[in-house]
Amino acid sequence: MVRAMHGNKTFEMQTFIIAIVKFLCMPNEAELVAERKRKLAELKGLGINPYPYKYEISANSNELKEKYESLPHGGKTQDKTSVAGRITGFRRLGKIVFADILDSYGKMQLYFKADSLGQRYELLKLFDAGDWIGASGDVFRTQAGELSIDVQDFSMLCKSLRPLPEKWHGLKDVEARYRQRYVDLIINQETKQVFRQRALLIDKVRSVLKEKGYLEVETPVLEATYGGAAARPFKSFLHSLKMDIYLRISLELPLKKLIVGGFDRVFEISKVFRNEDIDRSHNPEFTMLEAYCAYADFEDMMDLTEDIYIACAKQLHGSTKVRYQDVEIDFKKPWLRMTMVEALKKYGNVDVGAMKTEELLAKIKNEKASTNASRGELIELLFKEIVEQHLIQPVFITHHPKESTPLCKLCRKNPEFSVERFEPFVMGMEIGNAYSELNDPILQRQLLEEQEIQLRKGNQEANPIDEDFLRAIEHGMPPTGGLGLGIDRLTMLMTNNPSIRDIIFFPFMKQ
Repeated sequence: MVRAMHGNKTFEMQTFIIAIVKFLCMPNEAELVAERKRKLAELKGLGINPYPYKYEISANSNELKEKYESLPHGGKTQDKTSVAGRITGFRRLGKIVFADILDSYGKMQLYFKADSLGQRYELLKLFDAGDWIGASGDVFRTQAGELSIDVQDFSMLCKSLRPLPEKWHGLKDVEARYRQRYVDLIINQETKQVFRQRALLIDKVRSVLKEKGYLEVETPVLEATYGGAAARPFKSFLHSLKMDIYLRISLELPLKKLIVGGFDRVFEISKVFRNEDIDRSHNPEFTMLEAYCAYADFEDMMDLTEDIYIACAKQLHGSTKVRYQDVEIDFKKPWLRMTMVEALKKYGNVDVGAMKTEELLAKIKNEKASTNASRGELIELLFKEIVEQHLIQPVFITHHPKESTPLCKLCRKNPEFSVERFEPFVMGMEIGNAYSELNDPILQRQLLEEQEIQLRKGNQEANPIDEDFLRAIEHGMPPTGGLGLGIDRLTMLMTNNPSIRDIIFFPFMKQ
């Protein structure tokens, strides 16, 4: 037994040494690139264009799998087809080569035989994993059950110069996945699926709104005057007109102008830009839905929010129930509704209505809390610190302090304290914002003038006065409900991804 144990240890050591030697002998990336360039030159020397202009395909992998679903193991057809994709791996068995290719929909196996391909079979030595190939031949299913193409002709469609990440380890470095999304999409099919689901979600949001009579519109990305949100903008300069311009921080003001112009229901799904923190739920550019409905208020926008989320959940999951980070969320109607004051009492045992400003300030842990902050601003800060983390199931937090926004109607029941605004929360994350929109032009001017004063005092998130917007609502805007929902956070929740970087193709990264 002692000898056996000793023998096992010797075998393990030999295996370890062999693995180390193989690793040390592996060519580095520069050597791999040089070898691919050599093959590229050889292809050109043979009169083969390694970067042709076009290739005709007759089917993709998904269509073939559906068409031949009933083809038995070992079954053969005389159905000729042509496919194309990126080679992800080779298996060479004497005078037979199997190659896996990946197209936009999935994997397909190619089967090459020296006997049927003749001299062209030798060209396979000039192909590498990562190259794009076009192939035509008969469809069959192997004895192992793999749907395959018995290749009768093939073409190089693109010679790749860089190798793919090592097969079994893939692209695991999270930062590399974000920086090189194109490689992530090749290696990790789960990533590709997430972005297909994102597209389905956006389509579903559109369909819900269009079924309700909303018109999809486009408004400017570049603005002479920014507004519609408490955010610092990105600034640029328009040389042709010699003027400062800004990337929009919101879609709100131009969409309200369209309500003034006589459109009852409008929406836009587009990028907005905010020069603020980058973290798991924030990116400098992100996708927003904003929708505005004449003759409606914030209560109607709650109904619309529920309808959108329910439709999206059913689209991907067939149910209102969604699992996110091991928590089951149920988006069924009605969502819980709670005022900000009520939420502070429930989750923090804090009665802000009975507290003085000094007491509020003392309760706040954030060192950036200013002694010059208004009472409403302090209540909002306290809410963020105490309450948000507890808001797991869908909930509307309503009746924010009136200092929270200059674009919202005052609360009908308590105009001295709050506005008719709500934010929906799920999993401790704010997913949107909505108002009964302010349409009193005199009060609106007064509130925007106060914003302008704050901006001059150094508040970088305050908005300048937009005279054209004020002029528009002086022409008369009907009672209106407005809603903004973050498409990226919607996608995070529906696809079970904890970071916004996982559901944006190219998240912004530090250089």
